[in-house]
Amino acid sequence: MNTKLLELAMRRGVLKARIDAQRLALAEQSAPLENVLARGDAVLEGVDWLKHHPLAIAAAVAAVVVARPRRALRWARRGFFLWRSWQGVRNLLAKSS
Repeated sequence: MNTKLLELAMRRGVLKARIDAQRLALAEQSAPLENVLARGDAVLEGVDWLKHHPLAIAAAVAAVVVARPRRALRWARRGFFLWRSWQGVRNLLAKSS
């Protein structure tokens, strides 16, 4: 076999071993993130479910309004304030991009 090809094959073997070691180290280091990412996925699935079942949200809001109208009004004000604040922040971020 040509010495050049032999050197390339050896270099490839060394690099492959290094890649495998780095892949294993990355898997070990990223293990703690798996739990956090799983929770994030669960939250996103919940949001997706709420998007597809708006009547469930409407029923919950109606129950709160009937049971405690003053508390519902207070939370509606807070929610409106948070929504408007988010709109402002989003608009500022869109302008700066």
